[in-house]
Amino acid sequence: MVYLRPENAQGEYVNYLNVKRTTRSYLPFAIGQIGKAFRNEITPGNFTFRTIEFEQMEYQIFCKPGNDKEIYEYFKEYAKKYFMSLGIPEDKLRFHDHEKLAHYAKEACDIEYLFPFGWGEINGTHNRTDFDLTQHQKFSGESMLYVDQECNEKYIPYIIESTVGADRLTLAILFNSYCKEELENGDTREVMKFLPKLAPYKVAILPLIKKVHSKKALELYDLLTNYFDVLYDDAGSIEKRYRRQDIYGTPYCITIDNDTLEKNTVTIRDRNTMKQETIKIDDIKNFIEDKI
Repeated sequence: MVYLRPENAQGEYVNYLNVKRTTRSYLPFAIGQIGKAFRNEITPGNFTFRTIEFEQMEYQIFCKPGNDKEIYEYFKEYAKKYFMSLGIPEDKLRFHDHEKLAHYAKEACDIEYLFPFGWGEINGTHNRTDFDLTQHQKFSGESMLYVDQECNEKYIPYIIESTVGADRLTLAILFNSYCKEELENGDTREVMKFLPKLAPYKVAILPLIKKVHSKKALELYDLLTNYFDVLYDDAGSIEKRYRRQDIYGTPYCITIDNDTLEKNTVTIRDRNTMKQETIKIDDIKNFIEDKI
């Protein structure tokens, strides 16, 4: 019989003493990890929102009883700021305090994102008190007591848990980034407006005419791949390639044309505004670094 874990946290609790001893850490300290968890979901659905197998990212913060409230509130806000730093607007996030607490919990709160199908949890922060380490001590026979040399006390630490569903967060970012825009000529473009730091590719190199400009374009591609994730694309018209990069979420497209061969300049296009400007090849690296 094989049992699949429903949570990641147990491993961190079991390793609490090892981590404390080997790192010589003082409270409060945290153990962070990412890993798979599994649930016997009867009705998986809403794309990847509810699945049987999923990825969790989490912190387990070990702290002194009495300091737990402050740390709990800090990580609630920390999680929200983290999501906003990934481009999710504040008005699509909300706290949802648990009215009915688990038997081990002192406080619990979710952060929910407004998906197209409604509000859904993407983070949970919980004050688990000393329940987990107390239970581990009870059944392992190993003392979980922390010796606090500052106040000359012994106690079992409280645990503040803050966990993020990596799959759900990815889904939220995809929904948040996807846009359909009507252009002035009546056409519609689809675009993924990722923050540049999240975009799979930062730059696309596009030779205007393959036979004429590809050699110079490949030279620039080889140069920029030393610094960024770069995509080379010479298939189709330049407009089709722009649209392709829009749906990839590539923030900047660099077009190589006759001016590149004659004046050592390129045209760089901004994904969000579609505005284009001409810059020197020598300035490209700094330009992109400043933007992303």
